[in-house]
Amino acid sequence: MAAFQWITALTVFQLLTSSFCLENGLARTPPMGWLAWERFRCNTDCKNDPDNCISEKLFRTMTDLVISEGYAAAGYEYINVDDCWLDFARTYDGRLQPDAKRFPRGMADLSEYIHSRGLKFGIYEDYGNFTCAGYPGILGSLEVDAFTFAEWNVDFVKLDGCYSLPKDMDQGYSEFGYHLNKTGRAMVYSCSWPVYQTYAGLQPNYSAITSRCNLWRNFDDIQDSWASVESIIDYYGDNQDVIAANAAPGHWNDPDMLIIGNFGLSYEQSKVQMAIWAILAAPLLMSTDLRTIRPEYKAILQNKKIIAIDQDKLGIQGRRIYKHKGIEIWARPVTPIFENYFSYALAFVNRRTDGTPSDVAVALHEMGLLSPTGYRIQDLYEDVDYGVLSPQTKIKVKVNPTGVVILKADVQQNLIKQNFYKPYNPFTQVYPLRTANDFVKK
Repeated sequence: MAAFQWITALTVFQLLTSSFCLENGLARTPPMGWLAWERFRCNTDCKNDPDNCISEKLFRTMTDLVISEGYAAAGYEYINVDDCWLDFARTYDGRLQPDAKRFPRGMADLSEYIHSRGLKFGIYEDYGNFTCAGYPGILGSLEVDAFTFAEWNVDFVKLDGCYSLPKDMDQGYSEFGYHLNKTGRAMVYSCSWPVYQTYAGLQPNYSAITSRCNLWRNFDDIQDSWASVESIIDYYGDNQDVIAANAAPGHWNDPDMLIIGNFGLSYEQSKVQMAIWAILAAPLLMSTDLRTIRPEYKAILQNKKIIAIDQDKLGIQGRRIYKHKGIEIWARPVTPIFENYFSYALAFVNRRTDGTPSDVAVALHEMGLLSPTGYRIQDLYEDVDYGVLSPQTKIKVKVNPTGVVILKADVQQNLIKQNFYKPYNPFTQVYPLRTANDFVKK
């Protein structure tokens, strides 16, 4: 009897634990969209700064620009509200409500507008007594808040971790995910669970996190500076053995927002962020003013070849495979695959600031590209085609200071079909603009 009771208790525990697992079928590739926080922060002064305050006007404007300026066509689909949208008090029946002056038509109306434009709506809350800016958190109201978001047709929920105890997050984040599931509406679930536990000296349980969250923050908030981007790159490289394997379709490490087009990054540095975020299989959530962004930065954000690397269906997070004297090489296995050989995205990053481009030369096989059929190599920023190269071939790139060269190496399926070894023809080799008929005696 005692054994039976123990088995029953264990079964109940397993059922309760499994009920917290995420079951939304979303984020099969890293989410892409626009997020307010890094660029617009907690600007609530709509009287003196009506064009830049956190308000329904701002989010409607950005929604329209994501469509009209080609971002949606490039894959960006979420319009995400961050902190400071709330009223400082809940309604009389305990429900969340937006600030009535800045969101006079309410969040359901904003959601409807975003959906009417063919995009998706994201919202912010906090697993704590308050949000980071001091607005109401979800503690004590997990179920009602989850169902409120569902009623507003929310597609993406970012749950921060201010004003809460990191030791409670294993239970708390899991429980809120359970309530999101229970609403019946599929919502991408973005967690801040591991970063707060790391700050507190706890070891995050990534097995639990990956089964309960679609994406999660591991490290510091990004700031509008190259130093901030570098610190994130270093964190992901230095800790890749712990965190890289946790990324896969449906759940992703999140190095934070894209700050391309703001004030802190040069053109070269902006190219680095886009390239490394793609190598990391990171969510691509722009946080910039789409009304004023310069064309060259817009082109980086809309580079479809690099977006395709980020969105590769294999969902394998890339790794730093070389680091020496300011030069780094990052590699990510991607499609297509031929006979168990991956294709690769390769990023050559120059962290040096000595004023001149650096030459980097390395054989393909030294980077793990071993297929005997060879690889078609293309530069994803400059549209340079290196042709089909063998694993023994040494490729040389010139990388600008605080810049990047990112290549796609497509594994070839057949030597003959891909003309890897071309039969010698003197007319095409020596006279490429003439044909054999040009040399026939008349």
